[in-house]
Amino acid sequence: MTLVIASGLPLPAHRRRRLTRSTQPEITRNIRVLIECKSDSWSSHSNLIAGAGIVGDVTNPTPNVATTSLLADPVAAPNAGYQHGLSLLHGWLPPVVEAVAVVVLVVAIGWRSRRWRLVWLPVALVLGIAVAAGAHWYMDSQGLAGDPAPRALWIWIGLSGLALGVLVLGWRSARWWRRGVSLLAVPLSILSAGLALNLWVGYFPTVQAAWGEVTAGPLPDQTDLATAMSMQQKGQVPTHGEVVPVSTPDDASQFKHRTEYVYLPPAWFASNPAPKLPTVMMIAGEFNTPADWARTGNAISTIDNFAAAHHGDAPVFVFVDSGGSFNNDTECVNGTRGNVADHLTKDVVPYVDSQFGVSASPANWGIVGWSMGGTCAVDLTVMHPELFSSFVDIAGDMGPNAGTKDQTIARLYGGNAAEWAAFDPSTVITKHGAYQGVSGWFSISGDAPQPRKNANAAASNDAVGLGGRDAAGNPGDQTEAANSLCALGQANGINCAVVAAPGKHSWTFAAQVFTAALPWLAGQIGTPGVPQIPLPTAPPTAPNALASAPAASPSAVAPSHSA
Repeated sequence: MTLVIASGLPLPAHRRRRLTRSTQPEITRNIRVLIECKSDSWSSHSNLIAGAGIVGDVTNPTPNVATTSLLADPVAAPNAGYQHGLSLLHGWLPPVVEAVAVVVLVVAIGWRSRRWRLVWLPVALVLGIAVAAGAHWYMDSQGLAGDPAPRALWIWIGLSGLALGVLVLGWRSARWWRRGVSLLAVPLSILSAGLALNLWVGYFPTVQAAWGEVTAGPLPDQTDLATAMSMQQKGQVPTHGEVVPVSTPDDASQFKHRTEYVYLPPAWFASNPAPKLPTVMMIAGEFNTPADWARTGNAISTIDNFAAAHHGDAPVFVFVDSGGSFNNDTECVNGTRGNVADHLTKDVVPYVDSQFGVSASPANWGIVGWSMGGTCAVDLTVMHPELFSSFVDIAGDMGPNAGTKDQTIARLYGGNAAEWAAFDPSTVITKHGAYQGVSGWFSISGDAPQPRKNANAAASNDAVGLGGRDAAGNPGDQTEAANSLCALGQANGINCAVVAAPGKHSWTFAAQVFTAALPWLAGQIGTPGVPQIPLPTAPPTAPNALASAPAASPSAVAPSHSA
C-alpha cells in the first residue's frame, strides 16, 4: 500500500485570527509523506517521510512483525538546528581538543630529573591506572554500562589521573612555566574524557546544547505559569507554544522530583476555559533532567513547527522527571530508587488534568520515551491502559533493568521478585490479555550493533548503559526487544509497528524519530485538526473510512485508523 499526503494550502482567515492579533503572516505548510508498507517480514522496507531526516534499512528477525525503514528529505531534517552549532559528535573540534591535551600533558611531564623519571612519574602512571580502574569498577558495580565503553574513554580517564599526579607530585621540582602547563593539562584531559564519553552516548550534539544545559538558562518559549494562565483567560493567543515550569505535587508518590515542564500549544490559549486537548508525556533517558527533551532533543522547535503547520493545533506536552537526580536510574518503577511509576501516574496525570484542563480520557493520552524512557513508555502504557492509549518507544529495552535479572531485582526492587514481574512488560501483557485501543510505535536504530554472540555476556555484563543502552540481560539488542514486544503486543490486541532509522544511540537520533512519529501520535490521540494516519506498517484502510477522518485540516488526505 502506498499513501501520499500532500498539501500547500494557506491558513484560512478565521484560523489566522486564532493565532495572533497583531501581524498575521500567512502560514503555509507543505508536508509530503510517502509510506510504503510490506507484509513480508523478511524483506527490507523503504519509506519516505519529508521532514523526518531518517534513512534506514534493516532485516527483521521476527517473522510476524514487519519492520519499516524511513528515508527523508535532508533539507527539512529535524536536526537541522544541530547543523548550525559546533558539533561535539563529529568534525574537527573533538580531535583538536584531544591533540592539544596530549601535547600539553607531554610538556607537563617533561624529562626533568632522574628521580622524577624513576620514582615520581611511575607513581603518577599508577595513579592514572588506578583512576581508570576505579571508574570502570564503579560503572560495572552500579550497572551503568551494558555496551562496552570505547577504549578512548578509559584512556582519557587514565590520562586525567596521570595529569593530576604530574601536577601534585611534580609541583615542587617544576619551574614556574611547567607548573602552569601542568595546571592546564588537568582540565584539558578531563575535557577530553568528557568528549570521549559524549561521543559514546551522544548526550550533547553541539557546544551550544552543552552550554545551555550547563548554564541552565530558560528553555525555548519559556514563561511562567501565572503569565500563561493570564494569557489564556484574556484570549491572547501566541504565535508559538509556551513552556511553563511546574512544581507537580508528590502527595501520592512521595517522590522528590525536580522542576517539570508543560508545553501549551497556541490552541490552548484560544478559549476560556481551555479546550480539552490531548496530552503527551515525554520521558528522557537514564541519565537525564526534565529539560533534556527540550534542550538536547530539540522537542520545542519540533512541536512549534508541527503546531504552525496545523493552525496552532498540537497536544499539550509534559516533560517529566523520571530520576529525581541526574544519575538515579529508576527505570520508571516503584522501588528502592523512588516511587517513580506512582509519580508519573498518580501525581503528574491528575495535576495536568486539573491545572490545564486537558482531556482525562486515556484515548487522549500518549507517552514518548527515548532509551530508558522508551522502556518506560511501553511499560506505563501496558500497565495503565486506563490512563494511556499510545506510545512511541525510541530504542528502549525489553523491560526495566539495571543489569542481569538478579541484579535488577536487587538494585531496583530491593530483592522483591514479585515487583520485578509486576513491572516487566512481557509479563504484564501476557497477564492482561486482550487490549482495546492501544497502539505503539517502536523505533530501532538501523546502525544498531548485532546481538552479542558471547553466551556468558548476560552473566558478566552489568547492563543499562550511559544514556540507557541495551542491557546484557536483554537477549540480543534493542532491535530484538522491539520486535519481541511488538509481536507479543499484536498477539494481545496492541496495534504496533517496528520502524528502523539510521543513527546511533544519541539524542540526534531521538530527535529525528520524534519528528517522524509526531504526526502519527498526534492524530492517534485525537488532536483537533490532525488527521489519523496508519502506522508505517499498518495495512491499508478501507476507502470509506476517509469520511471519518477529522475534518479540521482539509488539505491533508489520510485514511482514518483505529487501534
